[in-house]
Amino acid sequence: MWKAFRKATEMHAPQAAILYDKFHVLRQLNDAMDTVRKAEYKRLTNREDRTFIKGQKYVLLSHRANLSAEKRRALQTLLAANKRLNTAYVLKEQFAQLWEYRSEAWARKFFENWRKALRWQRLEPFEKFAALIERHWEGIAAYCQPDNKVALGFVEGLNNKIRVIQRRCYGIRDEEYLRLKVLTSTLPPLPRDHNS
Repeated sequence: MWKAFRKATEMHAPQAAILYDKFHVLRQLNDAMDTVRKAEYKRLTNREDRTFIKGQKYVLLSHRANLSAEKRRALQTLLAANKRLNTAYVLKEQFAQLWEYRSEAWARKFFENWRKALRWQRLEPFEKFAALIERHWEGIAAYCQPDNKVALGFVEGLNNKIRVIQRRCYGIRDEEYLRLKVLTSTLPPLPRDHNS
């Protein structure tokens, strides 16, 4: 989501749709959730209900469906004890629905409603996250298009392969050679000649 990457893509591949990986977007939301958790822990200094927050970072950052029964009970206790964390957690869980829309108009309507739910909640990290989404809306809304439902694991794997090739080619200044190395890394292996 870095501006330099977007500008470089627009310059060198103007026909390409810019699509932000939902896991990178959701990581920003998890960072906002963790900031709220830390603020609540700090705010509740010398109060008994502070103990509910201690050691619960990963319970708050995980999806409820991925938690064991024991962790779900801990989450339920924590959310019952702290209204702000409860509100933030519900908003975090709801936001994941954005990726299910197949129409940009419906996705936008969902986002506007989600953003309205932030009003009066005093969750500044979530408001910053909403502003980030607004600034990058085009690349997020592009995910609604059926042609853009790309298996991003493949893209991440290819990016990793490119980084390995770049390390191996350290010191080589020929961009065309690097491009050729990247392209050939995606080809299937050549058949072995069993006669030799």
